[in-house]
Amino acid sequence: MANHKYLTSPPKIATMPPGVPYIVGNEAAERFSYYGMNSILTIFMTKYLLDKMGHLSVMQPANAEAWYHTFVSTLYFLPIFGAILADAVFGKFRVVFWLSIVYCGGHVTLALIGSPVAHAIEPRYLLAVGLLMIALGAGGIKPCVSTNVGDQFGESNRHLLTRVFNWFYFSINAGSALSTLLIPWLLEPYQAAPDGFIAKLSPSLVGFLESPRLHSPDIAFGLPGVFMAIATFIFWLGRKKFVHIPPVGLRTYGREIFNKETGKILLNILIPVPFIAIFWALWQQNFSSWIVQAESMDRHLFGIEWLSSQIQTVNPIFILIMLPLFSYWLYPAVEKVVRLTPLRRIGAGLFVTAASFFLVAMIQTRIDAGQRPGIIWQIWAFVILTAGETLVSPTHLEFSYTQGPIKLKSLVMCTYLFAVSLGNVFTAAVNFFIQNPDGTVKLQGTSYFMFFVWVMLGTAVLFAVVTPFYKGRTYLQDQAEAPPAAEPAIGFVVQPEA
Repeated sequence: MANHKYLTSPPKIATMPPGVPYIVGNEAAERFSYYGMNSILTIFMTKYLLDKMGHLSVMQPANAEAWYHTFVSTLYFLPIFGAILADAVFGKFRVVFWLSIVYCGGHVTLALIGSPVAHAIEPRYLLAVGLLMIALGAGGIKPCVSTNVGDQFGESNRHLLTRVFNWFYFSINAGSALSTLLIPWLLEPYQAAPDGFIAKLSPSLVGFLESPRLHSPDIAFGLPGVFMAIATFIFWLGRKKFVHIPPVGLRTYGREIFNKETGKILLNILIPVPFIAIFWALWQQNFSSWIVQAESMDRHLFGIEWLSSQIQTVNPIFILIMLPLFSYWLYPAVEKVVRLTPLRRIGAGLFVTAASFFLVAMIQTRIDAGQRPGIIWQIWAFVILTAGETLVSPTHLEFSYTQGPIKLKSLVMCTYLFAVSLGNVFTAAVNFFIQNPDGTVKLQGTSYFMFFVWVMLGTAVLFAVVTPFYKGRTYLQDQAEAPPAAEPAIGFVVQPEA
């Protein structure tokens, strides 16, 4: 991989950079692999996990949720190391390529759980190793991906950047939506209502879809691994098409980052992070406690009994609807009445997120009473949760981007990811703490969800009190040096991951 083989600056062309299709294709396949694995992780740990003798050895929901949120917190803590390695030591291409190999290895490890090949190894050890490898891979490449898109553009074709980020954004949401529909079905069989439309239309199709040969943990974890291998191969194919920005070296990087002025800037940017971390502590539970709740609900809709891990598919769909709706209608309408600063948007999002968990808590009261409420109620909770996400997430990235000087943009983006990590640490700690030695839990049912409602409300009120005293400084790049303003906003959306 000698440097002379590759472009080190964007070519002076007015058309689309030749490396863009490889980046978009890589991202679509990688997001399919991640969200597919992510969608079944909690259900696998609570329903399908075995011991090394092949006997069922599932986790209690609180323990599974603690494992899940520990994994996510680790993944979102590691981007800072990926950013340093990419910018100072190896360059983005090498970091993304080699960590993608590690990423693939994590998927393979998960697919081997329960396989005769690994029958002598405790499955929980394989689970931990697989998740750690995925955290290293997905977390390490996260700060490199969207910035790699910007690296491909020069002044002559900068006008196409917004269009590319729209493609990028669409590929991520498409990959997420498709994988969260398909991968859960590979773990748990599809079930059609006997009198449903699909069963009446094609009984033979239903029989095929319900065949147990199509459904198992190794297939469900294996297919995301195949997609990650495809993503890695696509990225490798684009190696001679990409612009490779050379690393600056650790000494130069250290001089730019570790000084008194930088410390003050980062401290200032970190002030909102603990508040936004609590938002992520709640939001990320749509992959854990909300799935566990959906197991106890009536999931029949449109003639199909949907799987509990498929319900989260509505989130990327609602995101696609709400982002333009908020940007082009809601925000301008509110601006006519009151100035809607980024911090005010975030504060509103915190209150909205609390409302989504209050609805989930009300659903849980019916479940605790022995009822099976319809899944449409949780879908309404997703509508509210997604509204909170739309208010908080892109706004936080925009805020972080504008508050950091040009030379610190990559590092400053890691403060957004750190908020996700910190929030998942909180949720994991809660789920570890509430477990009793006898297998019972201190917080369960409605009281569990109401705990997070009160935590979120308290955080939102405190945020509203503190933010009027915040004094930041806005740093905007010169138009001749920087991507257009649309880049940071869209760049957030393609890294939701949440």
